[in-house]
Amino acid sequence: MIEFKEVEVKDKEWADELLRFSDFRGCEYSFGNNFMWSRVYDIKIARYKDFYIIKNKYGFVFPAGRGDTGEIVGVLRELCAPEPLFFTSADRNTMEKLRDMYPDEIRVSTSRDYYDYIYERESLSTLSGKKLHAKRNHLNRFYESDWAFEPITPENIGECFKMSRRWRYEREQGVSEERDKEFEAVMRGMENFFELGFVGGLLRVDGEVEAFTFGERLCGDTFVVHAEKALTRVHGAYAAINREFVNYACAEYKYINREEDMGVANLRKAKLSYHPVFMAEKFRILFKRVV
Repeated sequence: MIEFKEVEVKDKEWADELLRFSDFRGCEYSFGNNFMWSRVYDIKIARYKDFYIIKNKYGFVFPAGRGDTGEIVGVLRELCAPEPLFFTSADRNTMEKLRDMYPDEIRVSTSRDYYDYIYERESLSTLSGKKLHAKRNHLNRFYESDWAFEPITPENIGECFKMSRRWRYEREQGVSEERDKEFEAVMRGMENFFELGFVGGLLRVDGEVEAFTFGERLCGDTFVVHAEKALTRVHGAYAAINREFVNYACAEYKYINREEDMGVANLRKAKLSYHPVFMAEKFRILFKRVV
């Protein structure tokens, strides 16, 4: 019997243990991501033996953990019956394994919109090379201002809350349903920032918080950035918070996962401008109905 529950901070310890067994690089395999977005996407979680199971309003994320793949797939197929089992995301290795195990029972599809952008930490840290020349120019303009970087602490996180509200209603970008969803997820993360073990940083310009970011360890060699926000009045603030935070918090990692672009054109342009070293592919897998 699998019993699904709301995502609560107290689940972090056991969930993280099971997530480490798989060491997947997709952003949905971080407990912080599941917690932040749980209300937006109706995420529920459960444990079955040594598997961590994530269910959302679309289907299931392929379970992280260790054990018999055939067993956990069979259990979930029975749980879904008479509806077919649907995995909303699986990496390429998992997809190929399932295709070998169930050659006549699955249909595979994918969408570039939901691939995660993976960058080399050193590239984001140094911004060296001809391809990133424009980023260095943005930074040089920013560094001419009266700025300071600080880690996020209990003493200054309240200023990040205030900046988030300003970001939500910036006249230049307006208010939208998607922006409201993102705002809700970011606020939920910050309200439980320290209990979730997040690491973050902020930028001040003339003493005021103009940008912040935070994230956590995703897998053995990768850090995932859950949020990065900057106000538009200061040129180069996004480039600066990105670089300063990577230099502050990510020295032990080889890669930085900056999550997907969801098909948003401006977001895709911004993420591509940092030249990811590769994309973390995600595959949707639909099983035949259990008769």
